[in-house]
Amino acid sequence: MNTLRNRFLGFALALTSIVAITGASQAMAATAEDLDRNANQALETLYKSHPVAETLAREAKGILVFPNIVKAGLVFGGSYGEGVLLKGSEVTDYYNSITGSWGLQAGAQSYAYAVFLMTDEAVSYLEKTNGWEIGVGPTVVLVDEGVAKNLSSSSLKDDAYAFIFSQQGLMAGLSIEGTKISRIDR
Repeated sequence: MNTLRNRFLGFALALTSIVAITGASQAMAATAEDLDRNANQALETLYKSHPVAETLAREAKGILVFPNIVKAGLVFGGSYGEGVLLKGSEVTDYYNSITGSWGLQAGAQSYAYAVFLMTDEAVSYLEKTNGWEIGVGPTVVLVDEGVAKNLSSSSLKDDAYAFIFSQQGLMAGLSIEGTKISRIDR
């Protein structure tokens, strides 16, 4: 019985590693032009599935868009992806998103996320710090179906609002808490 369990764990670890390496290399291989195009396509997808996001976009001082985050783990896990900072319709900078985790987890998943920066202070914090760890600094509200129903331009009180969308794969628990966002060269 132990042998079967060890084989299964070995297989699961190998599979997770392969998915993580393959997906992460695809997420890291994007050129500036690819990131620009993919970010705009991701926003279009988000606006179709969550129309309130388009309302937020009109009020936002900046939007961080990560069109392809790859997350994988088996006890220890991580995620990686690259994205853009939009001010209006202009890409002003490029960023990566990195998360490390440990605990009861197994699987692999890809997803996109966008963070709508609603204040000049939130944009300034992102641009002037050596990386932004979500949960430290500006307040970020993760928008789910319940929050989305109550959002309007008059109810926007927080520094930033985040949407996770375009999820594919199997992995329990999805969050951006503890994610480190850092500027990269492109």
